[in-house]
Amino acid sequence: MSTAQTLPRSVAPLPPTQRRRRRTPGARLWQASPLTYLALIIGCVLSIFPIIWSFIIASRDNSAVYEMPSTPGDQLFTNLDRMLANEDAAFVYGLVNSAVVSSVVTISVIFFSSLAGFAFAKLRFRGSNALLLVIILTMMVPTQLGVIPLYLMMVDLGWTGTLQAVIVPFLVQGFGVFMMRQYAMSAISDELIEAARLDGCSTWRIYWNVVLPVLRPAAAVLGLLTFMQTWNEFLWPFIVLTPDTPTVQYSLKILSSGPYQTDYVALFAGTALATLPLLVVFIIFGRQIIGGIMEGAVKS
Repeated sequence: MSTAQTLPRSVAPLPPTQRRRRRTPGARLWQASPLTYLALIIGCVLSIFPIIWSFIIASRDNSAVYEMPSTPGDQLFTNLDRMLANEDAAFVYGLVNSAVVSSVVTISVIFFSSLAGFAFAKLRFRGSNALLLVIILTMMVPTQLGVIPLYLMMVDLGWTGTLQAVIVPFLVQGFGVFMMRQYAMSAISDELIEAARLDGCSTWRIYWNVVLPVLRPAAAVLGLLTFMQTWNEFLWPFIVLTPDTPTVQYSLKILSSGPYQTDYVALFAGTALATLPLLVVFIIFGRQIIGGIMEGAVKS
């Protein structure tokens, strides 16, 4: 006697076609609709258009700023030479300074955020909840409110006009600590930590050999966000630095303030050149970043 005959009619197995039909409505939830593709295309166009526009203007003359040029011109290298020859802007020096500042801040934020996130997520110590609450509260305070006392502190330390003034205040960020803490809670199991302790690992070795490799996807995302934020920072470098030690955003500000009129072509050429490092970083680390976002999205 077959299995279908021994079972009651109400619990008899369904034919394969009906089982596939029942799974179809749920599977449709994961399929993109035409409106989704339309929204993605519009978002891509709106995101890419400013970059393309800056490169087009950078390859033409100043008259093209007030027009709608459809094709690039043939003056890109001429405009780049004129922009780089501006000694007041010191654009190359600003690029180097921004690269140094952004790299140091990014490495520091990843290291301290992953270390603190691991401590808040997996270590038990007195006052951990209160300290985490203080870190979250720092994220609610606008950066502009701390500009004046921070500037007075830089004056007392004698750091005005130096790169330390734009590096040291941003070596640790509350958002990075909170992000790493949330990722470590779901990605690292307590059994894994206990197994490492049974093998004789110290807390530092657990962090370096066990925790840090697991946090690599989240660290890639945090690193990209931190690098972009530091690279694009304008207000604080403009306050605490001088034209002798500019960042790339400070150099662009000097280019935009000509003695008689703004040289928009040189400004757009500098903007296009300043965008290239961000594009290179995203192309090199894009796969790890997207993989980290997707892994965090599907993690329970």
